[in-house]
Amino acid sequence: MKKLLIIPAIIGLLTTGAFAADKKVAADDDKNANVSYAVINQFKTDYRGAENVTWTVTESTQKAEFTLEGVKMTAFYNLNGEYLGTTRQVAYKAISARAQKEIATRYKAYTVGQVIELNTGDGIQHFVDLKNDKSEILVRVAPTSAVYYFQQVK
Repeated sequence: MKKLLIIPAIIGLLTTGAFAADKKVAADDDKNANVSYAVINQFKTDYRGAENVTWTVTESTQKAEFTLEGVKMTAFYNLNGEYLGTTRQVAYKAISARAQKEIATRYKAYTVGQVIELNTGDGIQHFVDLKNDKSEILVRVAPTSAVYYFQQVK
């Protein structure tokens, strides 16, 4: 149940660009970002070798954007310091052929945009941005390859 509430929060952070009021700081200035000590230590343990770490603290999450082995990633923690999940952009071919076929069939009028992989520790889900001239939507691909409408983006 807890994971079901976390996924929309993480995706909401991914699909909105209005972070102007949130405080962003470089990793070496993390004490000023109100990032919890426990989160910083956990992050440093989980992501050894992470580079270009930037923290953002919102009303509900502590988010670290970073590069690990050349891959841009984002790790999310709640305000209590609990790990929520990690996201990264992946190629469309990262989702199963079955899910690709279902998307092609159900969403013929759309073209595939960005694909975000969400790993919460309970399995990997993908969120696929689909666009056409009139709208933009987000669909979720479950670990079982089932495709679900997730939300209207525009």
